[in-house]
Amino acid sequence: MRLKFLVALFGIGLMTSCHTSKSDFDIRDYGAKGDSITDNAEAIQEAIDDCNKSGGGRVIIPGDGVYMTGPITVASYVDLHLEANAKLLANPDEKVYNKSAFRDNKGEGMMWISGTNIVQFSISGKGKIDGNGVAFMGKELEDSYELKPVHEFDPRPHVLTLINGKDIRIKDVTIGNSAYWTVHLVGCNDVVVDGVNILNNLKIRNGDGIDVDHSKNVRISNCFIESGDDCICLKNRREYQELGPCENVLVTNCTMTSRSCAIKIGSENMDRISHVVVNNCIIRDSNRGIGIQNRDEGTVENVIFSNIEVDCKLFSNVWWGKSEAIYVTAYTRKAGDHKDAGWRFPKGMADYEVGAVTDISFNNIKCESENGVFLGAEAKDKIQNIYFDQVDLMICKRTNYEGGIYDKRPCKGDEFVKGKTYGFYLDNASNVNIRNSTVRWGDTRPSYFADTMFSQNIDGLQTVNLK
Repeated sequence: MRLKFLVALFGIGLMTSCHTSKSDFDIRDYGAKGDSITDNAEAIQEAIDDCNKSGGGRVIIPGDGVYMTGPITVASYVDLHLEANAKLLANPDEKVYNKSAFRDNKGEGMMWISGTNIVQFSISGKGKIDGNGVAFMGKELEDSYELKPVHEFDPRPHVLTLINGKDIRIKDVTIGNSAYWTVHLVGCNDVVVDGVNILNNLKIRNGDGIDVDHSKNVRISNCFIESGDDCICLKNRREYQELGPCENVLVTNCTMTSRSCAIKIGSENMDRISHVVVNNCIIRDSNRGIGIQNRDEGTVENVIFSNIEVDCKLFSNVWWGKSEAIYVTAYTRKAGDHKDAGWRFPKGMADYEVGAVTDISFNNIKCESENGVFLGAEAKDKIQNIYFDQVDLMICKRTNYEGGIYDKRPCKGDEFVKGKTYGFYLDNASNVNIRNSTVRWGDTRPSYFADTMFSQNIDGLQTVNLK
């Protein structure tokens, strides 16, 4: 009897251990084929659903082929694991994408891999997630792809959209070739993105790297990001306004290249973006380096940028930015007839006041660029308490594009400031402090390269040891 009891006891123990251990769900067991032709959406979805229902585990994308798929929905307690040499490829057929990335606003792309209200979801492994971006583009231009004409409905898929998720982990994988945004975190809490490569085609417009939207407690580290549009962007989109502010965001040890802005806050911001630290990063071969682009009624406050190397040059007007190494602005958004223009303004309002940008610090920033620092607002109270300490600028001509321009897009009135290039261009602000900083000029010095600083309408400007 005692022996039977012990066997039963250990049997129960073994069964319990087996039940709680991580289980693997190989998509091949559900009929998936890695031939790059078969749409495996049904097989992958079944594997994800079974993994979730079993209490959690890994859904395996094997490294033996290219697994093409249409839209799939991820779930709680699932680790989407891509083995080394694995590739998950987006179906190039525009007709399979019909679930909007922005709810009723269908003018800003659809969803490919998505999840809503999920917890303890992760993506891991050494494999690749490929958005098949060029398949959704028009003809190739000199420094971009032409966008196909759309009216209200844009079929281009975002690679990964997670809405109202909690305890999210994305590690080690390579994600790229996105036709629109790559990783979109909407209203998520407790997110780690670590060691991820995001390799987008630098000619694809709207190809953001990571968009932190209404999310909080986000840590992005050790990533390498190349993207035509912004590499890392913090925002509060109007379509998800009930999900609250974007706050407590840390970006560290990342290397970035962008045809727009490598690290950007805005332009969509109808709430509050606060308590942000960007530290120990390298920006290379980009259009604009560090940017705060407030264009809506939301505020930006308590942000620190430190220990960053910035390398910028001019690109064509297709891309926002004019090689501004550091950019801090607050202007009211320009109304327009864009395909989703109705979502750019508060409901029932054709106009509003832009929110303030306050308490922003730039410490130990080393810049080489065709332009300098641009700080501008439509009123002095819209930019306050801005601190530059050990900001070193080397301004040198590197391209044949026209210089002597600052880019204010998208804003009401004149969208460009033309004439001269200064180390620091300051227009409409309160309490600006520049300490221990330098402005140097390259050997090739065009006539529009002007002086160390231009300032107008600044209350409380202090400079100490500005050379």
